[in-house]
Amino acid sequence: MSSKTQAPLAGIRVLDLSRILAGPWAGQSLADLGAEVIKVERPTGGDDTRHWGPPYMQNREGENTEETAYFMAANRGKKSITVDITSIKGQEIIHKLIAQSDIVIENYKVDGLKKYGLDYASIKEAHPSLIYCSITGFGQTGPYRHRAGYDFMIQGMGGLMSITGEKDELPGGGPQKVGVAVTDIFTGLYATIAIQGALLERHNSGLGQHIDLALFDVQAAVLANQATNYLVGGTQPRRLGNAHPNIVPYQAFATLDSHIILAVGNDKQFARFAKLAACDYWLDDERFATNRARVENRELVCDAVAAAIAEHSSEFWLEALEAEGVPSGPINTIDQVFSDPQLLSRGMRVAVEHPLSDKLELVGNPIHYSRTEINDKRMAPLLGQDTETLLSALLGYSEEEISAIKKDQAI
Repeated sequence: MSSKTQAPLAGIRVLDLSRILAGPWAGQSLADLGAEVIKVERPTGGDDTRHWGPPYMQNREGENTEETAYFMAANRGKKSITVDITSIKGQEIIHKLIAQSDIVIENYKVDGLKKYGLDYASIKEAHPSLIYCSITGFGQTGPYRHRAGYDFMIQGMGGLMSITGEKDELPGGGPQKVGVAVTDIFTGLYATIAIQGALLERHNSGLGQHIDLALFDVQAAVLANQATNYLVGGTQPRRLGNAHPNIVPYQAFATLDSHIILAVGNDKQFARFAKLAACDYWLDDERFATNRARVENRELVCDAVAAAIAEHSSEFWLEALEAEGVPSGPINTIDQVFSDPQLLSRGMRVAVEHPLSDKLELVGNPIHYSRTEINDKRMAPLLGQDTETLLSALLGYSEEEISAIKKDQAI
């Protein structure tokens, strides 16, 4: 039996009106932390990502089900209720769910819920303690507020693609998006942080509030050192391939048989690497002696490092660099990542019970508390699986009332 206590957000209820990735990621994070998360979906089709396959989960007979891998990536641990919010009875259900909830997450277009009386301005007086998180492409204010925003276009507009990819003058150069929808993910994580902050503040004030999150704002924020390189130093960041703008050598290099990452973080590490490479003379060259000098002489230094690394195999370098405490690593494929003994020992590949399959595995939550439980071993819900239970047990609808609502196709 586990010695850990209940999850930190146990007793908190979240109404998740969001779809696709940013909002659902926040809802999933809160579910992992112990909140009861009720996902509201359209009666016909549900969340768009339920149809973003293949791949699909396979059943016990090895046949594809209708459960997509994409949907399961962002909705574990939630309950699913299907409600048509365009109908009067559907709106009534949502209002009743809001009255029973601590938090609402939504990612409709600005004013998209206003016509249903479900926007924050319409409900805040009736629910003063409610925390209401709105996620949009550009926020609730500003000249772009009514524009739709999607991760790919925000990666471009928000500057990320101007610093991602090979140098323009090299083969394959030009703007590249990141291989995962990181702007959506970052926005979901910022939403999680903001919601927990609002919960703490509510503990003192007794009041909820509106959280206004924009993908565009988040993407600008996570430019991190690249943004401050420009704002503080006046330096226009550019695409450097795998290189780092402020540290050299800190990139991928070709070995005799593949590639490795060399991530030299300080001058002592560089000195140890130089000795391993039998290039001690670098340490007497002012162009190599300090990180500042190496950044200023980036091409010269990296050409010399590349020539040295190309003389030996990846296995040689990874073992030697590890022994000398010089940060380095392989460039793994996804299958190698999820068979890595370190990742497995950390519980990042978890078996999940599912009514349609005995072999479902998902990615675990990376948070590890010393005392409290993380609920990351639960399935993403089947479409509408909890509709009748929630209507009856939580909202008090009778069987006759539920049957009538079904006939009206509001659920």
